[in-house]
Amino acid sequence: MDRRTFLGSATAAAVMTQFSWAASQHRIEKIGLELYTVRDLLKKDFEGTLAKVAKIGYKEVELAGYLSDLPNVNPPVKRVKEMLDSDGLAAPSSHVAYNMLSPQNWPKVIEASKILGHEYIVNPSIDRELTKTSDGWKRAAETFNRAGEESQKSGIQLGYHNHVEEFKALPDGKLPYDILLSQSDPKLLKMEIDLGWAHEAKSDPLAYFAKYPGRFPLVHVKDFDKNDMMTEVGSGVIDWKAIFAKADVAGIKHYFVEHDQPMMPLESIQKSYSYLEKLRF
Repeated sequence: MDRRTFLGSATAAAVMTQFSWAASQHRIEKIGLELYTVRDLLKKDFEGTLAKVAKIGYKEVELAGYLSDLPNVNPPVKRVKEMLDSDGLAAPSSHVAYNMLSPQNWPKVIEASKILGHEYIVNPSIDRELTKTSDGWKRAAETFNRAGEESQKSGIQLGYHNHVEEFKALPDGKLPYDILLSQSDPKLLKMEIDLGWAHEAKSDPLAYFAKYPGRFPLVHVKDFDKNDMMTEVGSGVIDWKAIFAKADVAGIKHYFVEHDQPMMPLESIQKSYSYLEKLRF
């Protein structure tokens, strides 16, 4: 092989290696925001706040408790849909209170969700009295199965969002999160795992992804620093690359940034967005 041929082959090999490396890198195509993060701003200016969220670059949002006020929601459901469309935002999901899963309230939630274009309706906590025992969590799983079956008739998937307590052992030693996963129908109840709260509970999301593959289509992307203080995504200690590298196993489709108590909400969501936009895994 002469020098020219060698150099040509070496260059081609380098290009192919670089291409293969780039092709193996994944990114979040549509970064979402849990609107609880900007709840105070929404109360003052719902339309203007959505526009600012979209301007930062967010493509998806998750409504926080909005549908729990049905039928007296403000702004009206159809008006919110118009705002979302105007800003180029999709709203794949919404959080609703546990009482809204009742046979009396659930049809109203489903109907409003269809107007908003929701794919998921997520419950973020069950009744306090049910959280004390395994039987209480089993009863909640039964409620989720019933509500999930009903919502699927309209093409909407039910989900559950965790906090820390789901990973704390009950008096009989069982974990509430394990009870929900094992006692609910995997087709009727999916999980929106809050990765920040799972971290604070010292729970391993990767272990859950491996044990229950495809069960986690939604995630809350929430970060904590070394002092267990909530911070912007990428400014804390959570290894996002390691977690998101298993996105296919988990079944993750939607990523929602969340910060419960940001000092400056818009600056906070901008910083988190900038980190995730550059993240490759």
